[in-house]
Amino acid sequence: MKLSHTPVDTIEMFNRDIFVKRDDLLHPEFSGNKARKFAYFLEHDFPGVCKLIGYGSPQANSLYSMSALAKLKGWSLEFYVDHIASHIKKNPSGNYGAALANGARVISLDTLDNSEGRDTYTYIQEVVQPHEANVVFVPEGGRCEYAEFGVSKLAEEIVQWADENELHHLVVFLPSGTGTTALYINKYFVEQGISIRVLTCAAVGGSAYLTQQFTELSDNPKHHPEIVTLEKKYHFGKLYPEFYEMWKTLSLSGIAFELLYDPLGWLALEHYLNLSAEDVPILYLHQGGLLGNETMLPRYTRKYGDEMVNCSN
Repeated sequence: MKLSHTPVDTIEMFNRDIFVKRDDLLHPEFSGNKARKFAYFLEHDFPGVCKLIGYGSPQANSLYSMSALAKLKGWSLEFYVDHIASHIKKNPSGNYGAALANGARVISLDTLDNSEGRDTYTYIQEVVQPHEANVVFVPEGGRCEYAEFGVSKLAEEIVQWADENELHHLVVFLPSGTGTTALYINKYFVEQGISIRVLTCAAVGGSAYLTQQFTELSDNPKHHPEIVTLEKKYHFGKLYPEFYEMWKTLSLSGIAFELLYDPLGWLALEHYLNLSAEDVPILYLHQGGLLGNETMLPRYTRKYGDEMVNCSN
């Protein structure tokens, strides 16, 4: 089970060479950043624990990876969501379908009599956990202090690769959901006195919300990566033609990217490069999550028609 030490490839984008850290090549059950975020749980024993509890979207990468973790550890998994779309219930696929196959119990709050308007996090804190013992609770997207263990090892790999290639100045770029990976990579570089900059963009909730997420993990602003903000506001999970066009262009590189975070990440990187006068090597962190394309591509088909989605085939 490969969970570390991924290769770095080079692709041409925006009329320049860009390095790509291939964390998408990690074991598919813990593809990309989930292998890093969940490394602590994979490498340590938890005597007495019998259940894993999490929450998020029914198509979240974390749902599938948590189901794989629970299966590997011999735990049960309860994963709470706000709701599950009817077409997903009827035809389970992607992360949701794979998690069900691993034995996950996905619980939708809109089907519970005692949810009483609570969000998933509050419901777990107020209703579930007070009556549970011997459980491990993982916040949405793996955003917790345990993630630092594996993400720091990723940062070490990046430093080693940069040293081997005599790259004395480097920018690491990645799109962020909870911001956990970007924060802990940057924290490692700062605390080790390494002059590698980390840039990111907010895929969920905007730059102010991402800064808030950073602060909850570390109140030291030096640990916070620089956020690249696009002029246009994109809503998480919404379909945009420019996202699909960017994804299609990326596919020409021979590397498969996912459709939820990567298109925004590359648009933000292009925006940064257009504004920057620096000629610094760029390392894009490919965080995996390709299973999500099983549901994202049909959504593009439903919204824009077969012609747009099939034009790359």
